[in-house]
Amino acid sequence: MNATPDPEALPATDESAQWVLAERRPRVMVLFGGRSGEHAISCATAGGVLRALDREQYDVLAVGITPTGRWVLADDDPERWAITDGRLPQVDDTASHVLLPQAVDDRDVQVLEPGELPRALGGVDVVFPLLHGPFGEDGTLQGLLELADVRYVGAGVLASAVGMDKHMMKVVLAGHGLPVGPFVVLAPGEFNRDPAAATARVEPLGLPLFVKPARAGSSLGISRVDDLADLPAAIEAAAQHDPKIVVESGIVGREIECGVLGGHDGERARASLPGEIIVTDDRHAFYDFEAKYLDEGGVTLACPADLPDDVVAKVQDVAVRSFEAVGCEGLARVDVFVTPDGEVVVNEINTMPGFTPFSMYPRMWQASGVEYPQLVDELVQLALHRPTGLR
Repeated sequence: MNATPDPEALPATDESAQWVLAERRPRVMVLFGGRSGEHAISCATAGGVLRALDREQYDVLAVGITPTGRWVLADDDPERWAITDGRLPQVDDTASHVLLPQAVDDRDVQVLEPGELPRALGGVDVVFPLLHGPFGEDGTLQGLLELADVRYVGAGVLASAVGMDKHMMKVVLAGHGLPVGPFVVLAPGEFNRDPAAATARVEPLGLPLFVKPARAGSSLGISRVDDLADLPAAIEAAAQHDPKIVVESGIVGREIECGVLGGHDGERARASLPGEIIVTDDRHAFYDFEAKYLDEGGVTLACPADLPDDVVAKVQDVAVRSFEAVGCEGLARVDVFVTPDGEVVVNEINTMPGFTPFSMYPRMWQASGVEYPQLVDELVQLALHRPTGLR
């Protein structure tokens, strides 16, 4: 992996990159929390990244976004953001509100306190956005950073939006010839307007069905349906997170994941060794929120997955092609099913996967020879070398 940026490797016409020439450490804003239902998972992810960032190589600024959307100075202590004994961390509102740069020729982040003039906290060279779900992973935050001409880790506006919306993601992947399973999209309010017609559209998918919010993550609002009589309750549960709903046909196969890491200087992205999720506790019908974050004993995460070499190669190829089809940058986790006959079907792509040291994405890269701190550094370096604006 690369170390500090080489100034001669940066585009000569990119005037905004000249800060690299200064004799100082790049400053990284770790941004987390947010307005989505995945707020606590974002906080836990931030704890891992804050611990891993090399303070001799980077200056670090921790900024949290509260559930109501306020940007505040946050505690830089990784332990503050851990999930402990089932307690989910949260960014609390404080008097110190943070303001992003207001123009493309401005790099200063400011803090605003009651009764005081704005106070500059100094420049930020790259933002590491660790937000999951809507209002963070869906292109909205990325658009804000693009407007401010600030570099950031991860996918851009369009790729983030496509990756967040399971409906559009499947359309894009299928359009690039990638294998996706059968699905039906229920528009907002469609089921309530005509339950019988909506059920008739879904019924040919067969059973079991998986009912999902179109734009949510961490398995929030997802239900497995083994009887169509349970479909209304599943749709209601999904609608609590998103009025747009995706209903998928259940696919018989192993749940396999693969990490993808962007390439340098126009090179293709790289794929990790795949990992496998094995739900071992009968209380979980699938890899739901509780199984992911609150019941570690009920799930086995096998890294690397026990797959034949040819299937590993096929999973990695599908993962990289999915990354490229969506237009991702930096990182992504691609989730697939491997059927009993060795076929690979894409389930989804996650442009900001869980990133605690125990999450599947870092574990797959660790199994591939890249330790967690090295992975964090690589992502920052990819962002530092990436030009702002259209690319």
